[in-house]
Amino acid sequence: MILVVGGAGYIGSHFVKELVKTHDVVVLDNLSTGHLWAIDSKANFVEGDLGDKVTVQHVFDTFKIDAVLHFAAFSLVGESVLDPMKYYENNVAATLNLLKIMQERNVNNFVFSSTAATYGMPIVDVIDEQIPTLPINPYGRSKLMIEQMLADFAQSYQMNYVVLRYFNAAGAYETAEIGESHSPETHLIPIILQHLLGQRESISVFGTDYDTPDGTCIRDYIHVTDLAKAHLLALRGLLHGTIKTATYNLGNGNGFSVKEIIETCERITEKRANVTYAERRAGDPAKLVANAEKIYTELGWKAQIDIEGIIKSAWNWHSK
Repeated sequence: MILVVGGAGYIGSHFVKELVKTHDVVVLDNLSTGHLWAIDSKANFVEGDLGDKVTVQHVFDTFKIDAVLHFAAFSLVGESVLDPMKYYENNVAATLNLLKIMQERNVNNFVFSSTAATYGMPIVDVIDEQIPTLPINPYGRSKLMIEQMLADFAQSYQMNYVVLRYFNAAGAYETAEIGESHSPETHLIPIILQHLLGQRESISVFGTDYDTPDGTCIRDYIHVTDLAKAHLLALRGLLHGTIKTATYNLGNGNGFSVKEIIETCERITEKRANVTYAERRAGDPAKLVANAEKIYTELGWKAQIDIEGIIKSAWNWHSK
C-alpha cells in the first residue's frame, strides 16, 4: 500500500491517477486546497490533517504502508511572506510529525515534492542540482528545511528518499477529468485561459524590461502527467532498492516568456487576450530554466509533452 499525502490536490491527484494502475493507494488529505472529486475512485481516502498525530497513526495502523509520497505543502509564495507561521506549521512541523511516525513504524521510503524556489535567485539561467540553495521566502525555506530533515533522517534512521524539485507545473489530465483548480489562482497559464473564457477582465504582465528577447520573464513549464511519471520512477527505485537518496530537478529544459505563453494560448483557443502591463514584481528572476539531465541519466525520465500539448490539455479542462 502506498500513502499519498495531499493526494486530492492538483499534482497529487494526477499522480494518484497513474499510481492506482499498479498499486493499492490510500490518500490522506484535509481538503483545505484539494478536492474530493479529484481523488480517483480506486484509491482509499482518509480525510485528516498531516499534523494530527492520531489521524496519521490511524492511517499507518489501518493500512500496511510501504512508501509515502508527500504533496501536502502549502505553496503560495506571497502568502508565505504574509503568514510564515502557517507555512512552518504545515510544511515543516506537520512533515516532521509524519516522518516521526514513519520511523516508529519502520517505513523508510519517501518521495518529496519540492520546488525550484529552494534555489532562490540563482545567477545562472539554467539550473542544475549543484547550484547553491538560497531560498528568498518562507515557502522556499520551508521546503528546503524538509529536504534537510530527510538528509538527517537518512543518516540516522536509514530513511531512503527522493527529492523532486519542480519548476512550473501546468496542464491537465488527458481525459479532462481533473485539472488545475486553485482559489485564488496564481499560475500564469490558468489565469490566461480563465480570461479567454470570460472569467477575468484582463491579464497583467509584470515587467517588460527584463534581459530576455522580448523583455518578459522566461520560465520552464512541465506537464503535470510528466511530473506524475517522474514520481512513479522515483517510487520504483526506492521499492526496488536501486535508490537510497537522490535529488532531481523536474523541467522541460526549455524556457518560454510570458508573451510567448500568452501568444500560444491565443493561437490554441483562437481568442484574443486583453493584456495590461505593470511594473516588475519584487523577487522575480528574469529566467528560470531547469537542467534535468541528472534524472534522465539516472532514471531515464524526460518530459514528453511540449508547451502546446500542455496548453491544449489545460484548455480542455478549463473549457469543461
